[in-house]
Amino acid sequence: MKKLSVIIVNYNVCHFLEQALTSLAKAAKHVDAEVFVVDNNSVDGSVEMVNEKFPWVKLIANKHNQGFSKANNQAIRESNAEYILLLNPDTVVEEDTLSKCCQFMDEHPDAGGLGVKMLDGKGKFLPESKRGLPSPWVAFYKIFGFAKLFPKSRKFGRYHLGFLSPDEINPIDVLSGAYMMLRSSVLEKIGLLDEDYFMYGEDIDLSYRILKSGHKNYYYPETRIIHYKGESTKRTSINYVFIFYKAMIIFAQKHFSTKNAGIFAVLINTAIYLRAGMALMTRFVQQTWLFFADAFVMYAGMYALVNFWERFIKSENDFYPPEFLHYIVPVYVLVWGLTVFMYGGYKPLAKFYHILAGIVIGTFVIAAFSNFFDAYRFSKGIIIFGGLWSILALLLVRILVQFIQHGNVKIGDGRKKRVAIIGSYDESKRIDELLKDTHYKLNVLGYITSNKNDVTQKGYLGYLEELEKLVQLYRLDEIIFCSKDVPAHRIIEWMTRVDNRAVDFKIVPDESNFIIGSNSSNKRGDFYSLNIELNILSERQIRNKRLFDISLSMIFLVSYPVMAWFIDHPQQFFRNILLVLGGECTWVGYTDVVSPNLPKLKRGIIHPVIHLQSGLPSQTVYKLNLSYAREYSLFRDCVLVFRGLKYLGGSSY
Repeated sequence: MKKLSVIIVNYNVCHFLEQALTSLAKAAKHVDAEVFVVDNNSVDGSVEMVNEKFPWVKLIANKHNQGFSKANNQAIRESNAEYILLLNPDTVVEEDTLSKCCQFMDEHPDAGGLGVKMLDGKGKFLPESKRGLPSPWVAFYKIFGFAKLFPKSRKFGRYHLGFLSPDEINPIDVLSGAYMMLRSSVLEKIGLLDEDYFMYGEDIDLSYRILKSGHKNYYYPETRIIHYKGESTKRTSINYVFIFYKAMIIFAQKHFSTKNAGIFAVLINTAIYLRAGMALMTRFVQQTWLFFADAFVMYAGMYALVNFWERFIKSENDFYPPEFLHYIVPVYVLVWGLTVFMYGGYKPLAKFYHILAGIVIGTFVIAAFSNFFDAYRFSKGIIIFGGLWSILALLLVRILVQFIQHGNVKIGDGRKKRVAIIGSYDESKRIDELLKDTHYKLNVLGYITSNKNDVTQKGYLGYLEELEKLVQLYRLDEIIFCSKDVPAHRIIEWMTRVDNRAVDFKIVPDESNFIIGSNSSNKRGDFYSLNIELNILSERQIRNKRLFDISLSMIFLVSYPVMAWFIDHPQQFFRNILLVLGGECTWVGYTDVVSPNLPKLKRGIIHPVIHLQSGLPSQTVYKLNLSYAREYSLFRDCVLVFRGLKYLGGSSY
């Protein structure tokens, strides 16, 4: 009988899984442990990676996505260990994590479950490491913000038990499913994970059943793990809001009285629509605020210009009719805004020439179309001077935004991240050389060693114990740890010591080609892939693809009466034209399979193998998507559209 069975359920996070298994391999040396990976039909090479790099892992490869609960239960039924550890794939454990937790469980026979101190990718404490039961009142305080206002209150802060120290061992109500150590004898008594929960809520349900059995759940901060939150589902997405809160309703209906469950359901449904509305509003503001700021400044300038033109050029007040300012000028502003968008003027690192090109093209478009509408052709001079003002206005807005956000006035400041690599010389050099061949804007200033004797011999920037000083001296933006040379507990220790407001952290698993990290607890983990150079990632190609979609859609719209005779499902074809014009879809996208390791594209109307509608193995599909991203060009899109012309009326999957 084994001491411990570690179970990881994986779905399309190959790079994170590799890092988790690398850390587990070191931690398992101190415990009689076995490791299960249950893969829920990933298409990103996870199964192949486990077989190749971790042959000692017991792999269960499902042909369909079974969900979190059912997949865990598959491995639990095969386990014959004293303790079961449910572990997320987007985690890193310290070398002594498993041994310390097993020892604690041995010394506390009343413990049915155990959770540990969790940190995000920036080294910040994750409050969900310890939670209370989501009773109606606890849920009410959480939903309506009282828990956030009074996090340490025993009344309002019960959701995350903020009144308990994150550094002290305490009994708690709810364990996190990211790291959940369970006593097998208790599972035999209370049953396995409830498979009514597809994702989220199963940890709350199981924790509650442990408490009802007379055992305790403990929060144990004597060891720590990194948890890159939200890898499977973005926690700020509307999809997450619905899945998570619906799971809460299942829990209430199962464990609360009918009256309390009804109250809870009302609260949760209220929360769903509040959070969903807030998510939509937040996303809309984040994506459009700069556009509206530009529009406001452009319109204000045009308003002043029209008044100046009337007074000093036309020498007649009210020379232009009211509809000119009310309707025509806003159309001008909209056209300029759209052409700036199409030429990349709203990208994070947009340059001045993107704005200039957008306004110039927009001015020509306005001037050209005004020739067809005599009743609304008021003044070419105002159009030209309006375009000049728009260039100046957008430049001033960008300078102001850049100064507020970054303290400088460089438009499209593309300053490379200042990076240091911590590890042995050979491993650091390997990572450095690989980074030079990628598209990432990184300036590797040098290496930092954990061996003080190497500093002078190899020409390192400095010694690991001086890391805080080195961050300030070299103004580092990012630190990359080589886990082959720096133990996990040392990495985590330094993540908590260095000022993480200014510095990002990433980790390279042993001899891996992925560099993994997360710059926010509210965003999913991210990674640098060092072995894939994707042509479709270039800013020029992204912009060209959007221009191609718009141009092609306009051609299709004009020629629709003729093309409708040659295309299957002409009504859907017309809808597809509108979807592409609206930015919901692209004419050519990936084959109908999730490809998490590739840059995101909008849903495609057709794909590179549209003539092979189905039946391809998932790995073949992934490789085809990878090939499309790597070799992308406008010419290839043109060829694919021509070949798949009859399928343009298909539904966008």
